This record gives sequence, structure tokens and C-alpha cells, in this order.
Amino acid sequence: MPFQIIRHDITKVKADAIVNVANAGPVFSGETNGRTYKAAGEENLLAGRRKIGRIPVGGAAITHAFGLKAGYIIHTVGPVWQGGEQGEARAVRLCYRNSLRLAREHGCESIAFPLISAGANGLPRGEALRIALAEIGSFLADEDMLVWLVVFDGESFSLPEKLSADIASYIDAHYAADRTAKACDAVCAGVKYNSFAERPTKVPSRLKRSGQLSKQAMAVRECSLEYVVAQLGETFQQRLFRLIDERSLTDVEVYKKANLDRKLFSKIRCNTEYRPKKITAVALAVALELNLDETKDLLSRAEMALSPSSKFDLIITYFIERKVYDIYTINAALFQHQQPLLGCG
Repeated sequence: MPFQIIRHDITKVKADAIVNVANAGPVFSGETNGRTYKAAGEENLLAGRRKIGRIPVGGAAITHAFGLKAGYIIHTVGPVWQGGEQGEARAVRLCYRNSLRLAREHGCESIAFPLISAGANGLPRGEALRIALAEIGSFLADEDMLVWLVVFDGESFSLPEKLSADIASYIDAHYAADRTAKACDAVCAGVKYNSFAERPTKVPSRLKRSGQLSKQAMAVRECSLEYVVAQLGETFQQRLFRLIDERSLTDVEVYKKANLDRKLFSKIRCNTEYRPKKITAVALAVALELNLDETKDLLSRAEMALSPSSKFDLIITYFIERKVYDIYTINAALFQHQQPLLGCG
């Protein structure tokens, strides 16, 4: 997938380029900066850095990576947070833009970023993440490159506070153990379901006690058969490309918005019976900006569903209900909750 968030030591990432948040002058200090010099070879990297000289805040320069697994080190100078009134956000945006520009100019196909200025420089992590996702997303809309956002530990990563609290509240409100039993009660009371996946598979124990088990079980089975017969027709692939055509979208627009690589998307287009992974199917639903019912329908074509007992599914549902279709923000939320990211796996 073009964009990934990973938990790793950035000095050990095998990429064409890694980004080091450097000092303005040719000296090194701090945990991450010092770790980069130590891993690359302090004397060699410092000599290379001296040839560059001073780098302005928001600027970037490139050296060989020496002892690292990467091909290059891109050095960028992030701002120190002073309350947000000194142009810090603009400077961080320039760090990403200039680093990505250098990577492109040097023929890099992959680059790994830390969360710039979110550590010792004091930029609030939620704001640092928002800027990173916006700049990386803007770049990838026009360019083909594998971009990693590398998080050293859980404390180094955080969604904006309000979004994080809202998602947590949503999960708490819906992530209930008795959800299936309540849904089954509704079906037995005559409520129709939007998809086969929503239909409960168990009959409430109260029906067993009341002697209605046989009658209600038969009603559920008849409802299931009706739904299955009604859904015969388009495959996942056929429905997907019909939706793309209806929205007058190009293949490039869709696979970029879905965080998919071109080769996988080409494979989907060429195979009428293609069976996607769930992270791929949901990514395509997000790229097409489908509403919840449309998303469920598309997933049902691949015999998949969104379940209220799955944290992954609840996070996806949260964003779709709110019509938030930025896949980078969704993936950041999934990462924070230790769920698989959308795109090709």
C-alpha cells in the first residue's frame, strides 16, 4: 500500500530514504537524532552533514545513509513549539514537502518519516499527526511512492484529542456483548434487516422458554432464503466497477483514494470473480464515499459484513456515518486501536 503507519525504530527501516529531524547546524543531540548518527556511523554522517552546513527551519538536505539499511538520510529541521503563534504548523508542513521533493528528485521509491517535531520539540502529537497525514496525502494524490510513518512506541502517537475521545465513546456505546441477542429479538418482532450479515443466527432464550422456538426459527430461515435469492446477480468486482462508472471516477482516482497500489487494482479489474481481503474491500468503499447501506451491500458481494462486535468494523462505521472518507485519518484511528489498516495487505 502507498501509505503505512508502522511501529518500529526508524534507523532499522529498509527504505530508499529515511527522514532525520536534525539540528539546524552540523551537530547531533537528542534521542532520535543521536540514535540516527550512532546507527549510521557518527564520524561519517557528521562529515557528510558538515558539507551541507546550516539548514533553515522547514528546510531539508540529503546525505548518504552510510551504515543504515536505507539508501539516503534526508535531514529536516523541525520547529520548536511556542504555542502555535510563530508559524510552527507552516514550518512542519515545509519539512514534509521539502523532504518528499528531495526523495522524488533522487529517484526514491520509498521513504520513512518520524512524526516531525512531536517529540522533544513539543508540537502536540495530535496536531503533528494531522499535518503529517495532510501533507503525505496531498503528495500521494499526484505521485507514486511508498511512504511510511514510523512510530517508535505507543506514547509517540496520538490522534487529535477530540477525535480520539469521540471514537472511544462511540466504541463504548456500541461494543456490547448482548448486541446479537438484541438484534435477534428485533428480527423476531418483525424488523427487517438491510443485509444477510445483520441477521442474527441465534434465537433468544426467552423464545425457548415460551415455546415459540420452532415458529420463530422458521421465520428467520425464510427471511434468510429471501435475502440470498434477492442478492444473486453482480459479483463484488462487477458492482465495484459499476459504482465507479456511475460516479464518473477514473481508476487512478479510486486506487489512490483507497490506498491501493496500481498492480492490485489492475488485478481486480481483470478478474470478474475477484475475492478481496476485507481491508481492501472497505478501502474501496471509502474511496467511493459510499454510505453505510451501500458499503454493506458492496461487502456482501464478497460475503463480508460489518459487525457491532468488531472494533475494526465499529471504527469504519463511525467514519462512514459521519461521511469522513479520508483514508489516512481512518488508518490513523485504526492504528491507534491496534487494528489492521485499510489498503492492500
